[in-house]
Amino acid sequence: MSATHERVSDGGGGGVQRPVGVDELLERVRAGYERIEPREAYEAARAGDALLVDIRYAALRERDGLIPDAVVVERNELEWRLDPQGSHRLPEATSHSLRVVVICNEGYASSLAVQSLHQLGLHRATDLVGGFQAWRAAGLPVV
Repeated sequence: MSATHERVSDGGGGGVQRPVGVDELLERVRAGYERIEPREAYEAARAGDALLVDIRYAALRERDGLIPDAVVVERNELEWRLDPQGSHRLPEATSHSLRVVVICNEGYASSLAVQSLHQLGLHRATDLVGGFQAWRAAGLPVV
């Protein structure tokens, strides 16, 4: 059964798939991994233990700034750029054991992106609780 449907009885012995709303989907997806707080992500990146990946679209990056040393990969390119087996991968995407921290604006789209990265075998992928806005509110570097 997919993460977006659950089987419910149709009364005739068969089953019908009930769509799952986005809030429930996020809850299910997030139950499958441990998310990371801004300060921990900052320290992991500084120690070389994590690759920060900013998936925000250009207008948000221009408006709010960038996290120093974060790699910018727009959401529609994420899987192609982080797949260690892919021909369009980033130079940093060398292993399925790479610890990736996906950052969106507020921490919602990044959770769904992490699910996709897990399906590619990037089992250490996670996302930033609260996204870029939480990073900035924590007083962490922004340029």
